[in-house]
Amino acid sequence: MNKRCLHDGREDGLVPLNSLALDEVNSFADLVRAMSRTAFGGRQLGEAADVLLEMARNPRCTTILTLSGAMTVAKQGRIVCDLIDRGLVHAVVATGALIAHGLTESIGLTHYRYEPGASDTQLFQRGYNRIYDTLEMEANLDGVEDLVRSVLQERRPADGIWSSARLCHMLGQRLDERDEGPGILRSAYRREVPVFIPAFTDSELGLDVAIWAMLKTFQAESKEVSSLEPDEVYSAVPHFNPFLDLQQYARLVARSDELGVFTIGGGVPRNWAQQVGPYFDITNHRLGTCMPTPRFRYGVRICPEPVHWGGLSGCTYSEGVSWGKFMPLDEGGRYAEVYADATVVLPLLMKAVFEQLDPSVGG
Repeated sequence: MNKRCLHDGREDGLVPLNSLALDEVNSFADLVRAMSRTAFGGRQLGEAADVLLEMARNPRCTTILTLSGAMTVAKQGRIVCDLIDRGLVHAVVATGALIAHGLTESIGLTHYRYEPGASDTQLFQRGYNRIYDTLEMEANLDGVEDLVRSVLQERRPADGIWSSARLCHMLGQRLDERDEGPGILRSAYRREVPVFIPAFTDSELGLDVAIWAMLKTFQAESKEVSSLEPDEVYSAVPHFNPFLDLQQYARLVARSDELGVFTIGGGVPRNWAQQVGPYFDITNHRLGTCMPTPRFRYGVRICPEPVHWGGLSGCTYSEGVSWGKFMPLDEGGRYAEVYADATVVLPLLMKAVFEQLDPSVGG
């Protein structure tokens, strides 16, 4: 039997870990850097900060922010605004619900804390929509509908066809004119950052646009609405084409030297943003084009979804390499994945990153 040869790990190039000494921490940046030399979730967060900093400092990198979950209801929207305002992201891909609920703040409205034990039946009767531990007023959503309707009635794309990015841009412009509060769409409009909502009809915004289209149809045809059957009501379709979003996003990516993705949650926004590499691959293969195929060089993901369920929200960036979405590590890819609730770690992570990019935000 061979005798074991015991080593000090340093001799083999292993990286030593350090116990977290809080008395040596004077800022969020200090804390996250120190966490990167610990283990488990703390190390994941520290590594995420390193990758985000490299993305932010790389002038050739176009960074895509993808958002899912109730992040605006959870009062994280101002952090997204900071990312846009500081020029750290160049496109946003989100769920329609997240954008819609964020609009309530932008028009001066608010969300409320849910007190455990309150009857959901009574909440419905009062017009209080519950999202876990937070309440969205149904009246807030009526205010959002007023905003959407005003834009649809007074603004119009040159070709008369809407897409999610076109609508988000014009909503942001209207919010900037009204100046009632900060918001993702307002910041995106001011920085010329496109906002895409790939599953647009799965949201209050989608329902608002559909109802506006039905109303316009009924008014044009002078129909008595109260006498209409469902087959008649739900036959009107808005002039909305989601493929405008897909092609606009592809053109944005094609103009980019390098790509990074910062993902909060998973779901449709994550996959829609990441599928752009395969989209170019199959375009070249099936049409005979010779376009350079984009691959994400950087990726940071905050999501508690485990990989073993097999869903897209939990899959690793390594798995994405097999689809042609990401650059392999040995070709320069850099990725970090934090398995945590974003409402806990995103504020800490971004404060640390902002401090290192601009020390004036510290203290």
